[in-house]
Amino acid sequence: MMWIDNHCDALTKIYLNPELEFRGGKGLDVTLERLGHADVRLQCFAIYMPASIAEPRMEHVLAYIRLFHVRILCHPEMVFVRTGKDLELAFRERRTGAMLTLEGADALQGNLAHVETLYRLGVRCLGLTWNFANWAADGIQEPRQAALSLKGRQLVDLCNETGMILDVSHLSEPGFWELCERTRKPFLASHANAYTLCPHPRNLKDDQIRALIKAGGLMGLAFVPDFLNADGDAGVSDLLKHIDHIAALGGERVLCFGSDFDGIDNWVRDLEHPGKLSSLREILLKHYPNEFVERLCWKNAYQFYLSQLPAGE
Repeated sequence: MMWIDNHCDALTKIYLNPELEFRGGKGLDVTLERLGHADVRLQCFAIYMPASIAEPRMEHVLAYIRLFHVRILCHPEMVFVRTGKDLELAFRERRTGAMLTLEGADALQGNLAHVETLYRLGVRCLGLTWNFANWAADGIQEPRQAALSLKGRQLVDLCNETGMILDVSHLSEPGFWELCERTRKPFLASHANAYTLCPHPRNLKDDQIRALIKAGGLMGLAFVPDFLNADGDAGVSDLLKHIDHIAALGGERVLCFGSDFDGIDNWVRDLEHPGKLSSLREILLKHYPNEFVERLCWKNAYQFYLSQLPAGE
């Protein structure tokens, strides 16, 4: 069974600790060998600025992109995914596609010209915020819970124009609804679960999930125990409950996975890294028809990205 994972933070770990090795190294959840073992055909690598970077700037983003090329794409098993043809190549040649995403627009510092620069450099997905406020919008944990700023609205419009996919993970609920009304293109929640089952602020409420479904979007379920149940001690059975709930809302064709590997220090039991995806597949196949499992594991995300990425030459 092939896989697509819509979110991991391996790049941040490598940025903070350059001694970490993508091939054969310890200290990373996501490694070259584990992706190959699980037959992951697309791994999205987030550019996320940790709190240790007091004032994120464009130069920090460029440093991440350099790391991506030097430490990830240097391996022949990897394919840089910028276009639909790149994605098709990864699937056809049984290699692992790697796509860049930006988690939080803080480092752009309100300079919208940077969006086009990043798109030319291969960044294909942009989340407006992390948990707190920035120049574009409020994050989900910002106390005032405002929506988009004037420049945030311009950012949404520019992303639509350039083809940059918008990500609502971490965005405030008012921001979600304003983006939903403003965007002319489908959007995704790369790593979020169902609020009804686990009332964590990072999860989406049922009306938000329905809106995402109506927009033709994508929802990547996160392997984050705190997003799966209130105890923060989760197993695969908790993940299945979220799958069932979102499917019951009509989400069979938007469901996928956004692990958040390397962005967490507490893991779902028996799902600690991509090497465990094979065992997850077996559990899924015991509970759901093969066609639905394929949609979950790769097909929904594959079809979404083929429709949203530039076709390529």
